[in-house]
Amino acid sequence: MADITYTGVDNEVSDILNKCFVTSFRNGYIKANGVVMPVYFEKFGQRIQDMDVRDDDIWVCSYPKTGTTWCQEMVWCIANDLDFEGAKQFLPERFPFLDHTPLFDYEKVLPEKPDLKLPLYVSDSIEYISTMKSPRFIKTHLPFKLLPKQLRDGSTKAKIVYVSRNAKDTCLSYFHHSRLLEGYTGNFDDFCKLFTSDSLCFSPFFEHILGYWDRKDDSKLLFLKYEDMKKDLRSVIRQTAKFLNKELLDDQVLVLEDHLSFESMKNNRAVNYEPVIEINKTHNLIDADGTFMRSGTVGGGKQKMSPEFVKIFDDWEEKCLEKCSLKF
Repeated sequence: MADITYTGVDNEVSDILNKCFVTSFRNGYIKANGVVMPVYFEKFGQRIQDMDVRDDDIWVCSYPKTGTTWCQEMVWCIANDLDFEGAKQFLPERFPFLDHTPLFDYEKVLPEKPDLKLPLYVSDSIEYISTMKSPRFIKTHLPFKLLPKQLRDGSTKAKIVYVSRNAKDTCLSYFHHSRLLEGYTGNFDDFCKLFTSDSLCFSPFFEHILGYWDRKDDSKLLFLKYEDMKKDLRSVIRQTAKFLNKELLDDQVLVLEDHLSFESMKNNRAVNYEPVIEINKTHNLIDADGTFMRSGTVGGGKQKMSPEFVKIFDDWEEKCLEKCSLKF
């Protein structure tokens, strides 16, 4: 019996999704166990379910644009004893994105662009991860219920670091990301409608967060907040090191804090995704300008939104989080 049931995406904002968020590499959307995904995901969903998970795997899980790259770099550096030389390798190579291939269907694009060569971590991210040497570092935006079975059932010692972020800032960051890297052509108000109606990839948003929050007491899961990383990164570094069974001296914490600063990350080609943006522009895959790491602030979403949307977001968050102690 299949582990995933697929249904259509049909709601009051489907027209926006199909008008503004369909591209040459994404021709529509479906729901996988209630989670919005590109149609192409159906080819890969069961392969992900059946993946072999190793005891020494370290997974960074998140909803998109919640501080994933920042968290990945922190986790990798801690687990690899601050090997900054090794950290010069492109992040997607040493810390691949499991759901990359299901997100971007290049089957129609490649015959038209013979000069576009895709590395394996793009063309088949699941296969790439299966061939990696241990310990593996794996990124995913999948909610808990779509993770590989061996990760969900706790049958391995693999560890999960989950990073979350407040809804308004996530929405604003996801909007800019979607225009820059995923081909969204609509305006911010329409994007807010898609976000609050849980019509974007990897949504529902709060269900995604709560799927991991409900397991925060599991010794193999560390739940982090972007806001805490901005407020006191040193404490989060120490907390993460303890979770990964690593000891860092005070001066090492300071060195890592500097490496993880916004300015350092923004100017670091191993993590700032400038090479990907350049490829997209070279091959005319997306017509948008910007940077992957844009502001790295807390509160920008509220400043950008209209008062009407601020209230919609506040009411939505209050309703979704009313029964738990999680607050942003």
